[in-house]
This record gives sequence, structure tokens and C-alpha cells, in this order.
Amino acid sequence: MCIHKVFCTISIAAFLVCSGFSVKKEYPSKQPVYPSYNVSPKAPDSTGMSSNAVQLAAKFRLGWNIGNTFEAPGGETGWGSPVITEVYIKTVKKLGFTAIRLPCAWNWHHLVDEGTARIDPDWLKRVKEVVGYCVKNDLYVLLNIHWDGGWLDHNISREKQDSVNARQKALWEQIATTMRDFDEHLMFAGSNEPPAENATQMTILDTYHQTFVDAVRATGGRNSYRVLVVQGPCTDIEKTDSLFVRLPADKVKDRMMVEVHFYTPFQFCLMDGDADWGNMVYYWGAGHHSTLEPSRNANGGEEKDILKLFGKMKAKFTDKGIPVIMGEYGAFRRTKPGRQPADMARHNDAIDHWIAFVTREAIAHGLKPFWWDTGGAIDRLHFNLKDKRTIDALTKGSKK
Repeated sequence: MCIHKVFCTISIAAFLVCSGFSVKKEYPSKQPVYPSYNVSPKAPDSTGMSSNAVQLAAKFRLGWNIGNTFEAPGGETGWGSPVITEVYIKTVKKLGFTAIRLPCAWNWHHLVDEGTARIDPDWLKRVKEVVGYCVKNDLYVLLNIHWDGGWLDHNISREKQDSVNARQKALWEQIATTMRDFDEHLMFAGSNEPPAENATQMTILDTYHQTFVDAVRATGGRNSYRVLVVQGPCTDIEKTDSLFVRLPADKVKDRMMVEVHFYTPFQFCLMDGDADWGNMVYYWGAGHHSTLEPSRNANGGEEKDILKLFGKMKAKFTDKGIPVIMGEYGAFRRTKPGRQPADMARHNDAIDHWIAFVTREAIAHGLKPFWWDTGGAIDRLHFNLKDKRTIDALTKGSKK
């Protein structure tokens, strides 16, 4: 399947947290004292950094995730992905993608010293190498701190606020210093899917965003002008619309974007087995419902609902000059034995329709879509297409 089981560990974990389920790992509430890693700040350097957020967003149209790779424990091959090569990056570009999102772990299995939050310099070097592949090939790159073992996601609380901010500062000082010399092709994203559920938690999340921005800017050089991306609560559109009140304060004007993710309706896009609270949906969208399995037809989250959701992001952000990154999205074909649709042809058509429709309407509403892939659509070793229909639907949806 396009969804590896480990994908479910990460993105489904975030879904469960945002849905009120408990997935918790404890971190110290007392603020740790980490050394400053901003040991070589540079004077601001605007060379190659002329674009503000709106201008930069206009330079890329369709993005691609290298998922289940640099966020895996044990390194990029930890969840079965082959080593990412420049040939793979060139393959993605040839297919029409103009930006790459690089989900990345830093704290999780990549610290050489937990007590000082020092990142393995070899890991920093390797991630920098892959960013370099992208920039060299004129692809824009979104580099983040992903789920990362949940040190931020599981600790949006007053008790853990100081310790999380201390770690956020320490990690971003190291990441930003290492990547500082890249031009505006590189953007940083402060987190992945932070599960803030209410106004109180959003206020705490705001401090994590502010720490991210301050840490990056303090390193200077091109980071003084780099476009930075902050995440809405749960990266959920409705929660972002209702809870996201302000952008972090910034020393430079108009260099910020907001990120949301999109897997709506969940039962059609991601759900990998029936549950007590709901069943999988195989058929979605006008003209794509099934008479063979009517119980598997979508009964919500279809075209008009998606237009309404995207409209909220347009009104709240893009109409006000704040670009929105749709950092992950996808709907994946059900091929697992015992869970295959009775009408596979109609199911595949429905998937194609969702992909093209969501891609087209996201772009039309000013959202920049990044397809979530874990190796299911493009063979990362031999560089051939494994799911041509998905690529064709993305291409169709992204056409000007």
C-alpha cells in the first residue's frame, strides 16, 4: 500500500491525539539548562533572500514529501526507505514537482548527548547534503522538526512549557546554524502537527512558535531573512481557523507562512480498518459512489465541504498576504487483502478524483499542496513509477 504501517504510527498518532485519545510520553517539567548553540552568529545577509513569503510562495506550485525517511528512528533507512540520492530528487522534479518537504527527526535517536541536547554532527551533515541536492536542482525545500518522539507534541502544557521551549531553542540553534548558508530555496518549519485543542493550549503553542522564530533569527546570516513556517493546531483547518489568532513576532516583515495538513474525510483518505467509531469509505465525490457497496460511500467531507474548508484558509490567511502551506495531504488506494473494495475500478476513479480535485482547489484558494509519499508512488531505488495514476492525477490537478 501507499500507506506504510509506520506512517500510521506517526500521522495516525497525531490524529488520535487531536481526537482526544491519549498517546503520552513524559519529559521533565523542570527547565533543563542547555548550552547555547548560537556560538557563531553572523551579521544579517540578504544575498539570495530577496523574496518575501508571498513572492516565495509564487515560485513553487506542487510539493512532494520524502516521508518515513529522515524522521525514522535509526536514520533514513530505519523504516525501509533506501538512501535518498540526487537521482531520486531529479526524478521528482522531472515529474513536475517544484518543492520538497523533508520531515526530519533530531531529538529522536539523533542526540549524541541527551543532557545537552546536542545533535549528532554526522546527522546534521547528512540532512544538509540532501537539502543541497534539492537546492542544486532549483527545488524549494521545507525542512522541519517532525513528530520527533513527541517531545513537543505530548507536552503542550504549562508544566512542560519551559522545558519544551528550552529544547526547541537548543535544537533550532543547531539546525539553523548548520543550514544558514542556503539561499531562499530553503524554508524552516518549527514543528509538524502540534495537537493544541483549545485556546489555552494554543497560547502555549504560540510560545513554541516564538522560540523557533527567535532561535533561527538569532543565528543571523541568511537566516535573518529566511521564510519560516508555523503550524496551526493539529494542522487542522477548522481548529486553525478558530484558534490561530496571531503570528509570532518577527524582526523581519512578511517572512512567515502558516501550515495545515489535509486528509479529509479521514475514513476515505487514511483509515486502514473498520473501527467502533466508524468504517472505511471507498467511494468519494460526485459520480463516484457505488451501488455495490453503498455503505462504503462517503456521506460527508465531499466537494462542497472541501471548498468551504479551503475558503476558510483563504479568508483568514492568503487574502491577507499570509501564504498557507498544505504540508501533507493524500488519499490512498486500498489494496490490502481482505480490505479491497468490491468495485475496485470505481474506487480507483474516486481516489483519482479526490487527488485532482483537492490539488486544484487548494492551489485555487492559495494553498501550496505537498503530497505525502512514503515510497508508494515513486520507486526510490530504481526511480520508476509505482503508482502512475496518482502522479497523473496530481499533474492534472496542478495544471495552470
